[in-house]
Amino acid sequence: PQINMTILKGEKGDRGERGVQGKFGKTGVAGSRGHAGPKGQKGSVGAPGERCKSHYAAFSVGRKKPLHSNDYYQTLIFDTEFVNLYDHFNMFTGKFYCYVPGIYYFSLNVHTWNQKETYLHIMRNGAEVVILYAQVSDRSIMQSQSVMLELRDQDEVWVRLYKGERENAVFSDEYDTYITFSGHLIK
Repeated sequence: PQINMTILKGEKGDRGERGVQGKFGKTGVAGSRGHAGPKGQKGSVGAPGERCKSHYAAFSVGRKKPLHSNDYYQTLIFDTEFVNLYDHFNMFTGKFYCYVPGIYYFSLNVHTWNQKETYLHIMRNGAEVVILYAQVSDRSIMQSQSVMLELRDQDEVWVRLYKGERENAVFSDEYDTYITFSGHLIK
């Protein structure tokens, strides 16, 4: 005799243990971009940032007028501005004011005057740093002096004439610039 197995149905058995996870399938195609959501509320004001700092400093000035020193100490004032980045060189006082601390290179060029002594200092905060000197001569010549200085914030650098026993003078004229003073930040 044959028994039809399809009519015999047993009771439901207990759930078996979970099997090992299968391999991931291939990544599907990205869907289209959804609609933009509503605009959010305005955020609160942030803390104020630091003051803007300049990381450069440079100037180059000249003088078209000759100068005879009348006093024993006289600041050399310049009348021609070639470069004055951020106005760190004050044309009225004749001084460079350091606002970016670091190492600077300065150069001074002057034209001596026949039969007159030329005696100048590059100054820092009231102290002589280097001298530019030419003795009395029958010939006028171009003289130069340069120096590197490490400056701190608010240091001042300028050129000072010194009057000794003889008349001290630098030559220039209204057509050409014979006297120049320049400086720039190196590091």
